[in-house]
Amino acid sequence: MRYPVAIDAGDAQHAWGVIVPDLPGCFSAGDTLEEALDQAREAILFHIEGLIDEGQPVPAAQPIEKHRNRREHKNRIWALVEVDLAQLEDVTERVNITLPRRVLHKLDAAAQAAGESRSGYIAHLALSSR
Repeated sequence: MRYPVAIDAGDAQHAWGVIVPDLPGCFSAGDTLEEALDQAREAILFHIEGLIDEGQPVPAAQPIEKHRNRREHKNRIWALVEVDLAQLEDVTERVNITLPRRVLHKLDAAAQAAGESRSGYIAHLALSSR
């Protein structure tokens, strides 16, 4: 999905600022335009992940034309930021990992102590590592 972003140009004293009009409260910045757009991609994914976790709907990306003539966006530069929403899907996927036996035993003991399966424990660790 490609989300339009409104950009405030940076200079020697100010970072490039980016807001995502379709995702209220989603913004980022960077010292260069490229960095600001990379940070915007991460901010969009993080924002959408939060919406999903809260059971909220994910707003669809609207055309730039819907936003650019609004007064609050006057003099801003526009771009589209591509995000892969598949990264946020909850579809179960089978994976094969290789771990030293010693690590696997520790993982299984920790999972058992937490009352979870190995897969559930790994998922829990990944989701709580934010």
